[in-house]
Amino acid sequence: MQQGLFHYALKRLLQTLPLILCIIILNFLLIHLTPGDPVSLLLQDGASEEMIKTMRQEFGLDKPLYVQLVSYIRSVLKGNLGFSFTYHVPVLYLILERIPATLLLMFTALIIASFGGIFLGVLAAIKPFSARDNLIAFGSLAGYSLPIFWLGQILVIVFALKLDVFPTGGMYDMRLSSGGLTRILDVSKHLVLPALCFASYNIALICRITRTSMLETLRKEFVTTARSKGLAERVVVLKHMLRNAMIPVVTLIGMDLGMMFAGSVLTETVFSWPGIGRLTYDSILSRDYPVLMGIFIFISVAIMIANFLTDLVYCILDPRIRYG
Repeated sequence: MQQGLFHYALKRLLQTLPLILCIIILNFLLIHLTPGDPVSLLLQDGASEEMIKTMRQEFGLDKPLYVQLVSYIRSVLKGNLGFSFTYHVPVLYLILERIPATLLLMFTALIIASFGGIFLGVLAAIKPFSARDNLIAFGSLAGYSLPIFWLGQILVIVFALKLDVFPTGGMYDMRLSSGGLTRILDVSKHLVLPALCFASYNIALICRITRTSMLETLRKEFVTTARSKGLAERVVVLKHMLRNAMIPVVTLIGMDLGMMFAGSVLTETVFSWPGIGRLTYDSILSRDYPVLMGIFIFISVAIMIANFLTDLVYCILDPRIRYG
């Protein structure tokens, strides 16, 4: 089994190499073919033609598109993602600076969504088509349908502006100079609303998948056998049904782990969270090509890594999977 898993993992890794190259090329073309000129945005009105020409030469935007593409691919393969037009620092430095904030928000939301979704899904599956099941189904449908940017603004209006329970945005209070426990509590307070908003969609999705998988497991013979032995209903549900129903749920959580990087833009923008999503939004407004391309490459690779690890976990959990 270990040898088969190793060959499967090696094969998947080799398949990702040409995919990464395609992602680099596609991102470059999509960014450079969009309307707008970063030089015009940086210089604003009143700039002379000579100044515009000089800056375009400095950024390498005066060269043909295919020359820029070849140069960019060479730089990426060397680990250089370029230099930001707006922030005047290396793109890799910007991304690494913003990653901790996004990871904190993402993993908090994923934990809330995983435990909350599984718990609600199990509650709904225990008594299918009951009033409780219908109520959870309605709530999950609402959570799945509500736009994140709208839900985020509602949370800010209710809990920040009206009730004054949580801050309106940001990651911490700039007026606090002390660190330690005070800073941790302050960051936790700022984290509540964006994490709940970010987790709403995934809670609903995990809840529905858990319920469906539990109902399918309910019809299996080993569940009937466990009940015929006189085991308590809690043992049957948690030890036999839930463990066997977790495989599709684990797969979904692994996929969410990668997609959350791409889905953080709206949440971080609404709550002014200083992460990758907010950096993406600001870079779009300023037409900062190198930063956008670097972020898109980072997100694409993160999604591929998450899917790769999910496939490996799936193969380990389900021995019926054949490595190939």
